[in-house]
Amino acid sequence: MAMINIDSTFPPRLVLDQLSRNLTALLPLLSGLSDIIPKDTLLWKLKLLKSAAAYANSRLHAVKAEVLLLASGKDNMLPSGDEARRLWNSLQNCRARYFKDNGHTLLLEDGVNLLTIIKGALKYRLSSRRDYISDFLPPSMSEFRRAFEQQNGLLRFGASPIMFSTLENGNIVKGIAGVPNDGPVLLVGNHMLMGFEVGFFIEEFLREKNIVVHGLAHPELFLERRATPTDEFSFFDWTRIYGAVPVTASNLFKLLSKKSHVLLFPGGAREALHRKGEEYQLFWPDQPEFVRMAARFGATIVPFGVVGEDDIAELVLDYDDMMKIPFLRDHIKETNLNAVRARTGMTGEVANEDLFIPALFPKLPGRFYYLFGKPIEMKGRENELKNKENANVVYLQVKSEIERILSYLIKKREKDPYRGIIDRTIYRTLSAPPGQVPTFDL
Repeated sequence: MAMINIDSTFPPRLVLDQLSRNLTALLPLLSGLSDIIPKDTLLWKLKLLKSAAAYANSRLHAVKAEVLLLASGKDNMLPSGDEARRLWNSLQNCRARYFKDNGHTLLLEDGVNLLTIIKGALKYRLSSRRDYISDFLPPSMSEFRRAFEQQNGLLRFGASPIMFSTLENGNIVKGIAGVPNDGPVLLVGNHMLMGFEVGFFIEEFLREKNIVVHGLAHPELFLERRATPTDEFSFFDWTRIYGAVPVTASNLFKLLSKKSHVLLFPGGAREALHRKGEEYQLFWPDQPEFVRMAARFGATIVPFGVVGEDDIAELVLDYDDMMKIPFLRDHIKETNLNAVRARTGMTGEVANEDLFIPALFPKLPGRFYYLFGKPIEMKGRENELKNKENANVVYLQVKSEIERILSYLIKKREKDPYRGIIDRTIYRTLSAPPGQVPTFDL
């Protein structure tokens, strides 16, 4: 209570001074407590509270409603962490978020927003059934600042992402001006290792165009199968807040029908969790369904490529390596035993989407390079692309364009004098603020 009106940005000396004054102001209130609540009344209230708590606890197992528990790690008044664990074990349909660095007045503290937590935990919806598209609330400015300027700042400093796009006349320009502002737009490209590229992608479209890009993500990111009462607010919560939805045909249908900007990685988990020596290889299925879906809604397909994963980390243990180690093999098999498969009915390498966390060794950071190719208009081509062969021609056109973009970026980055973080840091110190470090000539 004494900390409520103290700004966390104050220097320690001012914080201690204000805290001392607040505690002193509370002392007279304590001496008058017995006049406000007589002893007998207080004992009666405590007895009543104990009886009511016992009654409620005996019926917790029957509660079927969805429950979201918020617990603090530094609550010095109540054991909220222990209470969250107790409720977690008693309630049937419960999720929890644990804030290890917050105190008793959790919702009054800086950096904690109840609506953000509710959205991240997928507890906000407009009806009894969850609809990832209609239930979506665009991120607020405070959420943008917290996600990208505070939490993502260090990664942005290290990777120094730079984006290019292609105009209608074929000219390549810095920025994303070549990507249409009006939807529906389907952005199709390659996954880098662990999906490192996605956060910068979403950030740039919000910052430059004020457009929310809905990424089609693996369904397992939304299930929380291994949830615990000590789950913290995580990266996965932020992906939901910024519009990610499970990759299904119905969700793609709904997004394109609403003229949204949609981000699709046909390579999926297999591409994001590739093996050693497979950097920048595409692992696409042989089904051109996204082409026909785009044609149905007259969407614009924008192929893109991104490189840079090999400049920030080295893959030490990949899937093949881990499957040769007994305890890691058993763990991967157990983890994926009941996992949702996004590519049901497919065979071959593209169908191998076992989820795991590869072992990485960090490098002195290089740079991420993005290039959006020339937009491909699908408007007016619905009847033409109902034919599978015609759709497959467009599908291969998109795929070959992405491969061309990747080759272009890999070659051009060799001429970037500021590819390394040391050169960029020196340039920032002497010449420019972050985000304005030059690169290779176009």
